[in-house]
Order: sequence, then C-alpha cells, then structure tokens
Amino acid sequence: MGKLNAWLLTLSLLCFSGLAFRPDAPPDVTLINGKIFTSNAKQPYVEALAIRGDRILAIGNSAEVKALAGPQTKQIDLAGRTVIPGINDAHNHLELKPTNQVDVAMGENVDPSWSDAKAAIASAAQKSPANSLLVAEIGSSIFRDVSVNRDSLDKLAPANPLELVTFTGHAIILNSAGLKFFKIHEDQPDPLGGRFERDSNGRLTGVVREYAGIDIGRTIEDEVPDQAAVAQLRATLDQAAKWGITSIQDMSNGIAPARAVALLEKVPTPIRIRVMRMPTTTPAGRDIQEGLGMPRNPTSLITVSGTKWMTDGVPIELTFTPRDKIKMPAAPPFDGAVAYLPLTFSETEIAAMLKESLQNNDQLMLHISGYPAAKAVLDAMDATGGKAVWSSRRLRFEHGDGAYPDLVERIKAYAIVVVQNPSHFMALAGAGESPFVKAQPVKSLLAAGIPVALGSDGPTNPFLNILFATIHANHPSEAITREQAVAAYTLTSAYAEFAEKEKGSLEPGKFADLAVLSQDIFTVPPPELPKTQSVLTLVGGKVVYDAHVLKAN
Repeated sequence: MGKLNAWLLTLSLLCFSGLAFRPDAPPDVTLINGKIFTSNAKQPYVEALAIRGDRILAIGNSAEVKALAGPQTKQIDLAGRTVIPGINDAHNHLELKPTNQVDVAMGENVDPSWSDAKAAIASAAQKSPANSLLVAEIGSSIFRDVSVNRDSLDKLAPANPLELVTFTGHAIILNSAGLKFFKIHEDQPDPLGGRFERDSNGRLTGVVREYAGIDIGRTIEDEVPDQAAVAQLRATLDQAAKWGITSIQDMSNGIAPARAVALLEKVPTPIRIRVMRMPTTTPAGRDIQEGLGMPRNPTSLITVSGTKWMTDGVPIELTFTPRDKIKMPAAPPFDGAVAYLPLTFSETEIAAMLKESLQNNDQLMLHISGYPAAKAVLDAMDATGGKAVWSSRRLRFEHGDGAYPDLVERIKAYAIVVVQNPSHFMALAGAGESPFVKAQPVKSLLAAGIPVALGSDGPTNPFLNILFATIHANHPSEAITREQAVAAYTLTSAYAEFAEKEKGSLEPGKFADLAVLSQDIFTVPPPELPKTQSVLTLVGGKVVYDAHVLKAN
C-alpha cells in the first residue's frame, strides 16, 4: 500500500484510538460483537461502535462500547457480522428509461453474433407496438461489421425506431426510423467531440459516436415524465441502499443537473448524491454554462459540484476510427488500443477545460482511457501553472487506463485521483494470461502513492466490482486485495470528492454511514462475493434499509 493511500486511510481524527473519545451524553445506538472494517489503516478492525445523532461517537471493543449505553440507547448485537463504511460509488450514471422503450433480449453473450442479433431484433419488432423504441446492446463484433447500418436495420424493424448501443455506450447504430425519432436530419452537423457517420455520398449510415450519442441520450431522457422518472430513481436508490451504497457520485450526462436535483428532491433520495456536471456539446462548441450557479447543497443529502468532459473514447470503438479501420492484435498483449487511442477534443480544447476549472474553482473530472489523453492533460497542466496550481485541485482521471509507468511520477506530482471501474477489468477475460502489460494499472498506482477510488460505470453491485478488482482478468498482476478495494470504494472515493473529513471511514466525528453485511466479504470464496447484500444500511445514523435480521434491545 502506497504512503499516500495509507495517509488517506488515517487522515481524520487519528487521535481517537479505541475509546479515547468520551461522549458527553449516551449514544443513541451501539453496534456490538461485530467485525467492523473501519477503512482506517491505523485501526482497521474493531468490534463495536457508538452513534449519536448523525455521527460516530466512539469505536472499540464490545465491552467498552456497551458500557457507554444509557437507558434509551438502542443496542444492536451484530452476532459476528461484518460491517464496512457505506460504499461510495465514485463513478455512476443515474439514468432514466423511456416509457416506450423495449429492450431486445440478446441472450447472455455480451458480444452476440449478427445472425443471433437479427433474429432477436426481428422477433421484438414483430411483437412490439409501432411507436416502441427498440434498444439492443451489442459488442465489438457487430459494431465493426460495416454491413450493419441503417439500411440493414430498416429491413429488420421498418416500423420501429431501433437503437443498437455498444456495451460501452460510446457508439450507437440507428435505423431510419431511429434517426427520425431522435430528430437527426441528413444535413445534421457534427457536435464538437461527436460524429454522425456518413457514406461516400454523404448519406448518414446510422452510426453515431461519442458526444453525438450523449446528445441523443439527453434528448430521450428529457422526455421521460417526472412521475415515471421519480419512480425509476426511487427503485435505483432503494436497490443501492440494499447493497450498502450510501453515496453515489453521478456523472449527469443523461439528466441535466437542474432536473436531476429536482427529481432527487421529489424521490426524496435516501442516500447521499453528488451531481457532477457532464454537459453536452453543439457544433458551436462545449456548453460550459450548464449547471453553473446552482446551489452547492440543495439539500443535506445532495451536492452539486465538479465538471466532467470526455477527452477520448474507449479501446473497443477507438473513438472516431472508421469501423473498417479498427484492427486488434490476434493475440495478447492488447495494449496498443490504449497506447494510441485518439482524442475526442484537441489539445487546445483540453487546455481550455483546465482554465475553466480554475476560473470556476470547480473540480475537473476527465474521461481518460488512453495514453495520449493522459499525456495531453499532463502537458496542459504543465502549461497552465504546474504543481503550484494543480497539486491541491484533485483533478480526476476517470478510468485512467492509460496511466502508463512513464507517467506515474507526473500523475503523483499533481496529486491526481484515478477513478477506476472494475467491471472494465473483465472485458478481455479468457483472452490470455495477461491481455495487458501496461494498461489499467491499479496495484502499482497504490504502491506509488496515487489515490485510487472505485466506481461502477456498469453493474452497480459493489461486491461484484470488488470481485473484479481482486481478479483483474485484463492485468492480473495489478489486482488488489479485498481490503484495498473496500478502502478505495469508501475512504478514497470520499477523498475524490473532497469529503474525506466527513465520511468514508468509521471513525469518531464522521457521519454514521455504514452497512452491516449478509456475509464476511473478506473471507468468503470469490464466487460468493457478488451474492452479498446489506442487512442494515445507515446514512447519517438513519436507517435507509433494514432486512430485519439483527436483534436489538
């Protein structure tokens, strides 16, 4: 574990060791007889903790914590259960589903064949009303097949708008009805950072890439009625609480910040939500005004801060590389797709993003999957003030797959936070012993003292993602321990949003955000990890989920 990561784990209130903190009044709640992982490297495990109001009062052994209880204290016997700080999903996309959307059943294969997909789409089209939006998730095989275009899709679903979405979400293929549904006309100009692909005659092929696809997503989610949107968000957040997630950092690409806050207030959100601006673009440029001027804390559980831009695409689609030009090695290593991943924006535009961040005193999150983007950003940071300006800004590399060894010292010098997504670590599972040699570092970044936080950006189940982080099929030597993964998912995720003094570890004085788990995630066999649920989730000491399996007196 790197020195900086260890420092993060021990940052807050280290003077409170065991029961050094004595409350002036009895606690409201005590949890005793447990295995409590604190995410504090100085005192990683304790047996018990006490809560008063929305804060942790004390931690220590069961006898001492139990002795603090007063006549009105609710005492919960954990009976040996494992407790962790509430999960903080540092990279999530809260999304809304159109009420007329029909998801095409594509089977279990994440990279289905075109023949299988055709049958599934044709079947869905026959069974669905003509105004239904058919949506099918595809992999690289279909996306790279140039015969799959608006014309071939028209034959399968002539009466329905049809949208094929790559599993990364960075590219879409539409049929003619789909182009019309999204109001994309033949002379539609490309937005900055996006593309509507055309054939040699200038006719739209139906392929939509990067920011052009973000614009489509925003358009359709804007049309979801508030009542349906609130119901969907309530279901999403209720499920998060059942997994022990107490904080979500939302990249608001699908729901504009103002609407996101309004909807979350109507739910109302039971957990902490950070809404981060992820504006769209137009042919004239980036929308740098979206969300600016909004209150930072509309409610006690909602924060609005930070701005995200995508500086490149992803290795699967290679940003704007023509589909028939995408070439992958026949065998590992596959690092080349990361090493040469093209940028979405020019280096001049990247420099402008940095300057805007400084002018607005706003944390900057940059989607960085490739090496060129990582280097371009570091070079731009050099040119816009260097360490004196940037070392306290906590700029974030979202994904950071291209944080190659030759960039590590520069990343560390700028105190950049790398936010990784374990579900991405499985994309090449089975492709070889080590599909990547340099890409997707995690363990080595921690060893170098670079803070690494975890976010889902895919399946939200945090215990599935912890499993993926401890396997790292794409780069096994970069796998981390379960304790490191939980710390990254809690304390370092809080650090990534400047909130480590308030939450992220179970220490006196911090918010009582925690999850009592259905099983011991530090000892169960790996295949069992994704089955984990919370049996009791607290946010600021308040119960937001209770499976009613714990005894209290």
